[in-house]
Amino acid sequence: MKNNTLVNHPPAVRVAEDNRPLVAPIYQSVEVLVRRYQRDAALSARRARGFFYSRSSNPTLKQLQLLLAQLQGRDDCLLTGSGVATVAASLLSLCRQGDHVLGFVESYGPTRYIVQHLLAKFGVTHTLLSIEDLEGIERVLLGTSTRLVVFESPTNPVTKIADIEHLTTHARRAGALTVLDNTFAGFHNHGAYDIDIFLHSLTKYASGHGDVMGGAIIARGELIAAMRKDIVSMGPTLDPHAAFLIQRGMRTYFLRYERQCSNALGVSSFLKDHPR
Repeated sequence: MKNNTLVNHPPAVRVAEDNRPLVAPIYQSVEVLVRRYQRDAALSARRARGFFYSRSSNPTLKQLQLLLAQLQGRDDCLLTGSGVATVAASLLSLCRQGDHVLGFVESYGPTRYIVQHLLAKFGVTHTLLSIEDLEGIERVLLGTSTRLVVFESPTNPVTKIADIEHLTTHARRAGALTVLDNTFAGFHNHGAYDIDIFLHSLTKYASGHGDVMGGAIIARGELIAAMRKDIVSMGPTLDPHAAFLIQRGMRTYFLRYERQCSNALGVSSFLKDHPR
């Protein structure tokens, strides 16, 4: 092999199974070698196990996807470059012209914008209520054919708590899918509820250091499979190095969560004992 070829195809380093690194490496390569055209086509169509092109699948991202899905108590996960990208990509994938979305005024500003303006461009209607308007939620779901119920708990930024049982029960009766932005609650909360799709900004609890952005869509396997082609085609895929940093941040996830909750309780107790 000539030197000008060698620099583009450096010697491979094979790692034995009993000598593997404790921390998984960053798979920064965009493309992965596939031996035969037939297997290439099968990977592209996701009929075979393996990796093909990093926008579609990547080993570094896959490790983080499996971890987050397991923590949330669901089957599978898609990763995006930011939390807002998960909202936009999932809602665009799940909705079509003529659908109706139920959202809430306490939700994150960009989420309301996506529902009120971006989806509206494609003929998707919406109703916005207060997350505390339980009678209104029942009325809308009984009276209007609804595709999605999109909410947060706690809400961002006013931290109102949704009655998740009420929302999921009435959404299921109405045939609507529930989409919960679970960022403020964390990956280990709310998995026991009948939620169809969880959204997370990985920029916050997952990263924990304020130096990387990312987002996650977590759901049952069939829902992720139904959304995968749309979302991969939109191109919001998380970068492998960002996925590695988020994976590193997850090592201290529970330590940080417990300390933050403890600090919040301390502040609450101090304010109770020292009213203004």
